[in-house]
Amino acid sequence: MTRTLLVQNASCIATFNDADLASGTELADASLFVRGNVIEWIGPAAELPPALHDEASEVIEASGHLVTPGLVNTHHHMYQSLTRALPSVQNAELFSWLRGLYPIWAGLTPEMVRVSTQVAMAELLLSGCTTTSDHLYLYPNGVRLEDSIEASQQIGMRFVATRGSMSVGASAGGLPPDALVEREDAILQDSQRLIETWHDARHGAMLQIALAPCSPFSVSPALMRESAALARSFKGQGVRLHTHLAENDHDIAYSREKLNKTPAQYAQDLGWLGDDVWHAHCVKLDDEGISLFAASRTGVAHCPCSNMRLASGIAPVRRLLDAGVPVGLGVDGSASNDGAHMVNEARQALLLARVGRALQPPEQRGGKTFFGCDLGPAEMTARDALHMATRGGAEVLGRTDIGHLAVGMCADFALFDLRTLGFAGGAVHDPVGSLLLCASPQAAYTVVNGQVVVRDGQLATVDLGPLVERHNRLAVQLASTPR
Repeated sequence: MTRTLLVQNASCIATFNDADLASGTELADASLFVRGNVIEWIGPAAELPPALHDEASEVIEASGHLVTPGLVNTHHHMYQSLTRALPSVQNAELFSWLRGLYPIWAGLTPEMVRVSTQVAMAELLLSGCTTTSDHLYLYPNGVRLEDSIEASQQIGMRFVATRGSMSVGASAGGLPPDALVEREDAILQDSQRLIETWHDARHGAMLQIALAPCSPFSVSPALMRESAALARSFKGQGVRLHTHLAENDHDIAYSREKLNKTPAQYAQDLGWLGDDVWHAHCVKLDDEGISLFAASRTGVAHCPCSNMRLASGIAPVRRLLDAGVPVGLGVDGSASNDGAHMVNEARQALLLARVGRALQPPEQRGGKTFFGCDLGPAEMTARDALHMATRGGAEVLGRTDIGHLAVGMCADFALFDLRTLGFAGGAVHDPVGSLLLCASPQAAYTVVNGQVVVRDGQLATVDLGPLVERHNRLAVQLASTPR
């Protein structure tokens, strides 16, 4: 028997569908009905057909709650949950941070990857995130991408698992130690195996595979080109491409010195521009790069917390959006963010865009003015940031079945209790704006593919206490492994 779910009497449903975006409004006192894994009805609670109410096998009473589309995380390194807040790299920039952590990560085991993946996903789900990607580019000691995939299936999260890779070690001029790189023929063979075994191109797919050579300073141009050719050989299957690009000044300097190109020029030369590609960070993307991305509909995963944590800079998000570049949000690695809270990531995107505009020279700002003064706070609104966290992320991942709430869409959404302390004095004025401006709350409910995965603020699929205890033991073990 097909399961049904009714979310009734929500104080506000922020659908982010085309009609609501055009009118600038959300639905007040509204309900939502799910059959199986698809939204069948959404609208004012007073207009809910009585037959649907009677048919619901489960009812969530949502009065006093805000309902949003499930948030979408477009960039992460979940194994890094094991190395959060390590004192030795707390104050390092990207390259020295990586050099300090590579020898530790060389001790990763399959168990560590499975447990850290579930810890990262639990954190995301509890913040209202329903879909995530993960960039796993280290495969020591028998680690396989299946370790992440199996963990995601147990916890119940929609997942884009990327087969990352590193093939150019320090002896060949790359950044990672030689012990952590793989042969390129083995990488491509495993990439093909994973796509053929696991990738699901259907509407509502819970698991997809993308190919993700790590970065220009850890793989060869040949591997970049061959990975792109392999992904695109699966025509019509939506196999996407992902990597890091233009993250900080050292990244730019490496590209110019070793490749004699800017990162965007290098991506263009490799065939790594297109609507099937998304790049992480792009903090240092120049005007030419923005134009190339816009013309090709290449996506960007904006990671504000990590960019601040590693002092990489402030990505030109408003310029990217205004140019028509698809932009989503990513929490990035838990060791370069030290958290995986998607509402907080959207809040940081909002705030960082505003302060970033204030730091720009006036001649570079553009945009509207008021009595000749720059409208800095209008650089990014709360709804802009939530759009990136939902619809923007869905577009970056190539998904048309998630990211907003409408009939026929996947039943992925989150409920936030507006009656809690962080919303006091804010939600009564603007429940949607207050989600970012007033609080970084935990979700009261998170629903993925029609299944309640977080219920009453508690993870419903995995026992969190033993998971965290096991994760902490493994974190200590990893950090203390002789190197």
